[in-house]
Amino acid sequence: MSHPVDEHVGKRVRHRRWMVGMTQQQLADRVGIKFQQIQKYETGMNRVSASRLWDIAEALTVPVSFFFEGLDEDGGVLQDGVLQGDILSDKEALELVRSYYAIPENQRRRLFDLARVLSDDAA
Repeated sequence: MSHPVDEHVGKRVRHRRWMVGMTQQQLADRVGIKFQQIQKYETGMNRVSASRLWDIAEALTVPVSFFFEGLDEDGGVLQDGVLQGDILSDKEALELVRSYYAIPENQRRRLFDLARVLSDDAA
């Protein structure tokens, strides 16, 4: 049986990997392990050692603390934590976020302002 913290860390690894558009194989190659091990980390089946988490954080360009965001002091996922009702588990939302960040910054800012105005009008 896996520990909730291991599952949370694994989900954070998977989400960050998706956000940067990296495959499990690409991450495994950068870290120097087999992609099956990445699969086990992402499901929480295997616990990630501190040194391996350091390597993964480096490969995904985030601080190690990123993987623990959304946990409370007891190792439980906070109700308003990052992964509760996670919109990025939806493939369409993830594709939208990736596409958004592919837009040049000045155009992205205008698109963001437009989306904000439209959502304010809908409320």
